[in-house]
Amino acid sequence: MFRATQNDGYGQYDNLIAAMAPALGKDGLNRLKTLFIQWSKEPTDTPAEDKREIIGWNGGSPIYEDEIHGNHRDLTVRIALQEVADAQGDVDAYIAQQPEKTRKTPTIAADIAHRLLLAGRAKEALETLDEADMRSWTAMPFEWQLARVDTLEALGDAEEAQAYRWECFKRSLHQEHLRAFLKRLPDFDDLEAEEKAFAHAQTFPDIHHALGFFLNWPAPAEAAKLVVTRKTELDGDLYELMTRAADALAEKHPLAKTILLRSMIDFTLENSRSSRYKHAARHLADCASLAPHIDDFGNAGSHDVYVAELKRRHGKKHGFWSLVT
Repeated sequence: MFRATQNDGYGQYDNLIAAMAPALGKDGLNRLKTLFIQWSKEPTDTPAEDKREIIGWNGGSPIYEDEIHGNHRDLTVRIALQEVADAQGDVDAYIAQQPEKTRKTPTIAADIAHRLLLAGRAKEALETLDEADMRSWTAMPFEWQLARVDTLEALGDAEEAQAYRWECFKRSLHQEHLRAFLKRLPDFDDLEAEEKAFAHAQTFPDIHHALGFFLNWPAPAEAAKLVVTRKTELDGDLYELMTRAADALAEKHPLAKTILLRSMIDFTLENSRSSRYKHAARHLADCASLAPHIDDFGNAGSHDVYVAELKRRHGKKHGFWSLVT
């Protein structure tokens, strides 16, 4: 197993230690640990300066092949010893394999905190998280945020954990924060809080992020409301999101779907994206099919008005109009 992990150039043995840990047992894991430590101490053969092979450049400085091999060995040893530590339930051994500077990386700090929590060392977990390099608590990676609320819960600070979940949701619209927040509220309070969350999402600065949130929740009526009230902010170039939203709203929200389709048509024609003309023509045909199901277009303008405006602004784009039936 040591040889296989040692020469794991393609990642085919990435989970080998974890998979074999029960069979190895305490003695086998200790033996494997010893082998990796011994390997890490073996001297490396550094070629003479005129024999060193340059395989790349970094900031004007050469990167030598022998350096890459040395770095690969160090990384392989570190990862293997971390996996052995996990298999042995030795949190301190796992932490010891992380360089001091790396421990301050938020995602690494979250990994360490998670292991400390499992070991019943919540206070140390919180200290580890607080020592991470941070801009602000709500701007940290999701893994760090999740580790923090789990740690606060473990310390009995449920109220602070809830407050932090809400602040993180307001900043990111991450649905997992909101679901966890709502789950811990009394009956009926969760409905009021959900409405408050939806109202916040309706005014979120990035409309596309908000649209994605409503689609994922899912809250199609809220997504339709967002599209109709903030239609001028839609970016028709984001065709994957626009198409997904249009499909989700097709059955009950024909006006919202029409607005989404129009955003893609407008972007295509305004930017002369001829490769998308066939899609834009199809979208326009879909708009025509939806029109009879819309009682009030509001300030969006009827289908006939929209087509007339398209012809006025883009009437010379014959490649597009030749595809319109």
